[in-house]
Amino acid sequence: MTAPKIHKMRQEIVEGNIEKTLFRLAWPLIVNNIIQVLYNITDTFWLGRIGREALSAPGVAWPLIGTLMSLGMGFATAGFAFVGQYIGAEEYKKAERAAGALYSLMFIFASIVAVVGYLIVPYALRFMKVTENVYPYSLSYTRIIFAGIPFAFSFMSFSFLMRATGDTKTPVKISFFTVGLNIVLDPLLIFGLFGFPELGVAGAALATIISNTTGSIIGAYLLLAGKVGIHLTKEDLKPDWSFYAKIFRVGLPSSIGSSANSFGFVILTRIIFGFGDVTYAAYTITTRLVNFLTSISRGISMAMGTMIAQNIGAEKYGRAKKIAERTMMVNFTLASIAILLIGIFRVQVFRVFLNDPAVISESAIVLKYFLISVPFFNGIFMVVDNVFRSSGHTKKSMILGILRLWGLRIPLSYILGYHIFMSSKGVFLGMGLSNFIASGVALLWFFKGSWMKRIIEGDIRKTAN
Repeated sequence: MTAPKIHKMRQEIVEGNIEKTLFRLAWPLIVNNIIQVLYNITDTFWLGRIGREALSAPGVAWPLIGTLMSLGMGFATAGFAFVGQYIGAEEYKKAERAAGALYSLMFIFASIVAVVGYLIVPYALRFMKVTENVYPYSLSYTRIIFAGIPFAFSFMSFSFLMRATGDTKTPVKISFFTVGLNIVLDPLLIFGLFGFPELGVAGAALATIISNTTGSIIGAYLLLAGKVGIHLTKEDLKPDWSFYAKIFRVGLPSSIGSSANSFGFVILTRIIFGFGDVTYAAYTITTRLVNFLTSISRGISMAMGTMIAQNIGAEKYGRAKKIAERTMMVNFTLASIAILLIGIFRVQVFRVFLNDPAVISESAIVLKYFLISVPFFNGIFMVVDNVFRSSGHTKKSMILGILRLWGLRIPLSYILGYHIFMSSKGVFLGMGLSNFIASGVALLWFFKGSWMKRIIEGDIRKTAN
């Protein structure tokens, strides 16, 4: 590890001006989020040229893909917490060893996920009650994405490790290149332009895994060549079962919570599809727009995670709490502005993607009953959840996530949609209520302060002795 560079960034994170440091860490992440969402919007735009069924395929696929990817993301979160807290405690050698263990573990785990995911896709899509019109598109898209999962996990590990050190710029530079590659490949492979094969929806998926693979190769090179703050050697990448056990201990609750939530969205997809292709298409486009307009909030929350991890490692708990509170205020304001903009320009923007009067009409219901809750999710729930994850208190994050989705969103959406309103209004109202209630619970738990404790405490004591 390039200790002087990491140490300098660490000093700013644990001692510098909060707002200035937060912005410095956040702006590359904001750019990265916008780039990613622009890709999703571009993907939606091109698939919309094929038709409503093709446009819905990625929206159907990602809850399923996310269910298995979330297992790995939980372990990546644990690795992020360990590396960040070791740096905060100025234990740089241990931070580097933790990074190597995480990187090797994630690639092994991702290979297993790819095989399992590829095999279960047909059964999962049937379970989700995907309509016959959408099914073939979703099957093709999802299976191709699963084939490239190991490379997606590899780049995810690289991004988490860089963010733990305070380096938020390097992953963004790589993402900028890979997303640009993806955007170029999309129309070429979807429509067969300039001699490329015409693959339709499968072409969009293939463009994604080619881009992910390129990013993972670049990230691996930078880590192994010592071109970034962390320098991994072959020794660092050897299986370390004792540290794997620590990652599992901290990461398993996060993995269970994240995968349970992702599977919850599989169930939610089944519920939404009960009201037809029009409702699901409106939901897909609307959420893509929200993701674009709330990219700033998500980037700030991710930057906050780096500051929380290192300040917890340095045992500066009061400062960590202050960082989280300021992030909540900023994110709530920004998300509110974003939803207001969607409300004002909804019809015009929808016509760009899919000029379907039925879908545009349905989008008004999504806005009225669901999207007004997004500021509470982005400004409170998401921030508190990130505080719990970054501090290594993943059980709290797991409980919050399961409460929001399984305790509130799914039952409320089903009961209100199918038994009270008897329409999609009930589904989206249930989704909105889940955000309001879960955010209130998260805020109360945050102020209780039980997350203000290091997960590396035992290791530091051993070193001192």
